[in-house]
Amino acid sequence: MTEESTVTEETSVASEETAATEETVVQEKPVYGNVSIEELEAPEYSEDQFNEMMALYEDSISGIQEGQIVQGTVASIGPSEVLVDIGFKSEGVVPIREFNDPQAIEIGQEIEVFLESVEDQEGQVVLSKQKADFMRVWDTIKDAHDTGNTVQGRLMRRIKGGIVVDLFGVDAFLPGSQIDIRQVKNFDQFIGQEFPFKIIKLNKARRNIGVSRRSVLEEEGEKMRGELVAELEDGQLREGVVKNITDFGAFIDLGGLDGLLHITDMSWGRVSHPSEMVSIGDRIRVKVLNYDRERERISLGLKQLTPHPWENIGDKYPETTTTQGKVVSITDYGAFVELQEGIEGLVHISEMSWTQHVRHPSKLVSIGDMVDVVVLKLDVENQKISLGMKQTDPDPWETLDARYPSSTRLEGTVKSLTNFGAFVEIEEGIDGLVHISDMSWTRRIRQASEMFKKGDVIPVVVTDIDVKRRRISLSHKMAFENPWPTLSESHAVGTETSGSISRILDRGVVVRLDNDVDGFVPLSQLGIDGLEIPRQAFDGGQQIPLKVIEFDEDQKKIVLSVIEFLRDKDQAEVDAYVEAHPIVEVPEPEEDEEERDRDEEMESWGGESAAPEEE
Repeated sequence: MTEESTVTEETSVASEETAATEETVVQEKPVYGNVSIEELEAPEYSEDQFNEMMALYEDSISGIQEGQIVQGTVASIGPSEVLVDIGFKSEGVVPIREFNDPQAIEIGQEIEVFLESVEDQEGQVVLSKQKADFMRVWDTIKDAHDTGNTVQGRLMRRIKGGIVVDLFGVDAFLPGSQIDIRQVKNFDQFIGQEFPFKIIKLNKARRNIGVSRRSVLEEEGEKMRGELVAELEDGQLREGVVKNITDFGAFIDLGGLDGLLHITDMSWGRVSHPSEMVSIGDRIRVKVLNYDRERERISLGLKQLTPHPWENIGDKYPETTTTQGKVVSITDYGAFVELQEGIEGLVHISEMSWTQHVRHPSKLVSIGDMVDVVVLKLDVENQKISLGMKQTDPDPWETLDARYPSSTRLEGTVKSLTNFGAFVEIEEGIDGLVHISDMSWTRRIRQASEMFKKGDVIPVVVTDIDVKRRRISLSHKMAFENPWPTLSESHAVGTETSGSISRILDRGVVVRLDNDVDGFVPLSQLGIDGLEIPRQAFDGGQQIPLKVIEFDEDQKKIVLSVIEFLRDKDQAEVDAYVEAHPIVEVPEPEEDEEERDRDEEMESWGGESAAPEEE
């Protein structure tokens, strides 16, 4: 075989092996369904087709540029942002806080937005509604600022220092000091209202707009003020608005000028506070009482629009007329009763009840009570009316002496106690006095509480009725038999007895004997040598031996002696008595004049002269 043949043969073999190998490789390529990987990897469009489509897309967005206002459609609404389709390759994002009323946003809604950036760090289109709104109205706002014209705005929400105002769809700031001419404490009352405003501050770069309502009001007020000053006169009837209320009256805006409606000129009747008559914002009709042009002070009246209530008062309320009124005021000396608006009369405390001892009018009436009264006296010149309440009922004192003649025995209820006696009610509203001297036959009473307590039902005897002075004198002791004729036997001079010390005086002691009888033991008869005052040796409640040395039925007094009791006793009994009452130092008691007077009265039962002379 030639060399050429060998090469040819090798080449042929190699070709066959290569073909076999290629055949094997083709058979190993994967197939996905009926689509081979070559078909999957093949481009969808040819290069020419792709270039043609990109040219069409670029033409569609060629008009969209950053820094422009574009039209968009709300695509979706989230909790913090709104996606807007502006026809770009992707949707743009607008923060939901930029919408004045987020609740009103709807999907598909057409809105204008400002294109800030076609692509941020996250590849999103950045949009702004606030900037778009601001750019649309900027020229209008700037023109209003430059010319001083007013623009209409709505107060939307309160923020620190003022209120946000919707001005042609953009936010403007209304400082609290610029809301009104007067200081405003409650900003919330203006929310939702529309007003004209002056533009007082502009900053386009920061999109800051400052507005003022006060400037508008001042300008309007100045204009109205000039017109009002020219035509205002005393006696005119004007309409105004209540601007402010104080304790002494209300300020009324008459349209550029404020006038004072004093509390005394609001009503012919009694007014406790101006707020009872008017409220802030009320539109009322008033009368110009006085206009001081130099001081620019205006006095206004409201009650002057109606006739004076005292006109023809004598025809309405002649004396002896019985009518009804309302208690409007209470003093220490009586109660004022309103018969009608502007007509008040005084019911003096002495004219309130026939029978009750009224210490204060509030015990019988309260403010607001409706009461029946009788016109006692009418003083038209001084505009005074005297009224009586008790005159609406018959006077029970007129028949009292006939119903309760002297010596009438009855029962009564202790209503009150005093140092000098007890007031006892014998029928409803009728009290009589039981003096301390008429409380007991046998006891010397210092004060009524020693005998009675409030509420006790006790027997009494009528001793005197003074209809003119409206006084009844009663006696408790006269409801019982006088025991002194009998006591003359049981407590005769020389009778030995004992008693309990009930009261210690400076010149002796009062002792309680049998049968609830009080006797007096003078200091000299207590049987203790060197005793200066009884308190040095004796205490209340101690039992001491006694002998009667004086019995006076007429004066109703019994004088007793310890010395006379011990005179015939053995020395041991005398020594025991002296030892039981040692003399000790005692502080000087504090005693008022009234108390001393009562002590002297008791000591008058018996003195040194009452004791027999010592042998």
